Amino acid sequence: MFDVEALRGEAEERLRALAGEHARLRDDQWSAIEALVVQRSRVLVVQRTGWGKSAVYFVATGLLRDLGEGPTVIVSPLLALMRNQIAAAERAGIRAVTINSANPEDWAHVYERVADGLVDVLLVSPERLNNPDFRDNVLPELAESAGLVVVDEAHCISDWGHDFRPDYRRLARLFEELPPGIPVLATTATANARVTRDVAEQMGEDTLVLRGPLERESLHLSVVRLPSAEQRLAWLTQQLAELPGSGIVYTLTVAAAHEIAGHLREQGFEVAAYSGQTDPAERLAAEDALLNNKIKALVATSALGMGFDKPDLGFVIHVGAPQSPVAYYQQVGRAGRGVERAEVILLPGTEDRDIWAYFASLAFPPEPVVQTTLRALEEGGVLSTPALESRVDLSRSRLEMMLKVLDVDGAVRRVKGGWTATGEPWAYDAERYARIAAERKAEQDAMLAYQSTGDCREEFLRRLLDDEAARPCGRCDNCTGRHRSPEIAEQAVADARARLDRPGVEVEARRQWPTGLADLSGRIKPELGAEPGRALGRLTDIGWGNRLRELFTGGDAEVSDEMFKAVIRVLAAWEWRERPVAVVNVPSGSRPGLVRGFAERLAQVGRLTYLGELGYRTGSPGSQFNSAQRVQAIRGTLAMPAELGAAVAACGGPVLLVDDRIDTGWTMTLGAALVRHAGAPAVLPLALAVSS
Repeated sequence: MFDVEALRGEAEERLRALAGEHARLRDDQWSAIEALVVQRSRVLVVQRTGWGKSAVYFVATGLLRDLGEGPTVIVSPLLALMRNQIAAAERAGIRAVTINSANPEDWAHVYERVADGLVDVLLVSPERLNNPDFRDNVLPELAESAGLVVVDEAHCISDWGHDFRPDYRRLARLFEELPPGIPVLATTATANARVTRDVAEQMGEDTLVLRGPLERESLHLSVVRLPSAEQRLAWLTQQLAELPGSGIVYTLTVAAAHEIAGHLREQGFEVAAYSGQTDPAERLAAEDALLNNKIKALVATSALGMGFDKPDLGFVIHVGAPQSPVAYYQQVGRAGRGVERAEVILLPGTEDRDIWAYFASLAFPPEPVVQTTLRALEEGGVLSTPALESRVDLSRSRLEMMLKVLDVDGAVRRVKGGWTATGEPWAYDAERYARIAAERKAEQDAMLAYQSTGDCREEFLRRLLDDEAARPCGRCDNCTGRHRSPEIAEQAVADARARLDRPGVEVEARRQWPTGLADLSGRIKPELGAEPGRALGRLTDIGWGNRLRELFTGGDAEVSDEMFKAVIRVLAAWEWRERPVAVVNVPSGSRPGLVRGFAERLAQVGRLTYLGELGYRTGSPGSQFNSAQRVQAIRGTLAMPAELGAAVAACGGPVLLVDDRIDTGWTMTLGAALVRHAGAPAVLPLALAVSS
């Protein structure tokens, strides 16, 4: 029998070691700890950011370890979150280690320390759960010996959640396979009633749900609506110095993060860009710089999200609106955890819906594509993801996401060397996928409603999270009637416009053939390769991107004088080894007049010889979504007309190869190979846009 009163006293001591001398357990914190340590129950905690969810599992871990139980296993989604959790654990005298994609060289040593009882907390990424070696050899022993299993950011378990991850769904199977008596804790700050029910059902019917109000008394929410990208950038630049402390500026795309960070640095601010593409060492350095107030802001994508813990974060600004109010509230919850006032500002953009539409296009693939994948695995045995790409027309990221879902559903299994079909029956749940798509559309509509509402903004968000205690906050711009002025100094707008009008993106040439092709592999022969190319801008830019997307949705239009002059600036700044002497363009199935007219105009202005355009043997190759499929389609259709080949051979110098946009880069790569094979000593790719 437990002396519950003495146990609570010990829990209070552990909390003070973790959070400071004045810390006291909240009632729900103690309820969760008691359920885990005394009843060995399963508990779902849905509480606001900053409430102290991590304190629950660290205190419970200490108590369970004192009772002789095994280590706590925490499934945690982000490296930033893991680093913060390890630091917090050390403050409480808890020995924590992690295994994730960034430290594979440490895994064997970590496993040894766990086996020797030298580890109190092991943090693992959800992706580890289906690594064949970890799943088959490490996880069973961990599950048997664990004293506590914790799932952080548990809304990721539910495909109704705003940040659903297929790897998380296999946790339901782990819950079923755990030996009796091992307690389970799941925590999240962003789950509405539907997600809460879904997660609780996957944890088990006796799960204790502790859900509290989501009010954040320090947050002061406001929206500033400005009509153009340069005005939003100028407003941000003008206001940043006035905002308290340091904070986060969120963007919707990687390109926008770098554009905004670059402009802010030019205006004298210490900031850093941060995204999923940032080198891990640079990400860690940027996080440390923000934590230690060495920079004014991180300009970040959602890669800086769940679990980033800086209690004195003074502001969160979004340049562009996330597509879900739930995701938005989760991100703004980074601010004001340890200060009395934090500013939360949304600067929505007209381009936001285009970006939302792109993310929506990455949903679960249609049934014919899924069935093609299953047949390929049934016929081919074990196939790697690259090998599947040559048979299934999906991008690498979408193909891997689909395979993970099929794995969780039991239709395929990840094994050493790739994936294999299990032979288990599987049905495409079109109705469910349609409901999820409708839910996502409703979330986008709610985000638009948030921007225009005249009611309390915090109450609006909390009601979307089914917070029954939601009420007017009395702090937001609508409650107080104090709306931020949209006025901007003319010079600030001019500076921002100059930055966004700055043309030119370097495009790296492809050097390796995609894997999975039977007759093409390894490096592209140097004598057939292209030079690094240029594009006017990225479609994901907040500057040229908006104008380029408008051009491409306008049919077979002409390139405007403004855009053409910007391309000339790109050419003037291009430090090529040898100036091109001629122009060839790629044929276009959708915009033939635009591409050909653009190429002819470039030749005329640049005093180059326009040689003509490549041809198609059997019509345009259409659209493909992965490299292997794209190469197969293009090589079967793209051709060098004999007359053009002779002209290329006679021109005697480098050729500028022109297209409207570069997506995968393979059209330019194979087009360059044809031009090089015809005799051009070099090929310089040029496009109006690169997709990302």
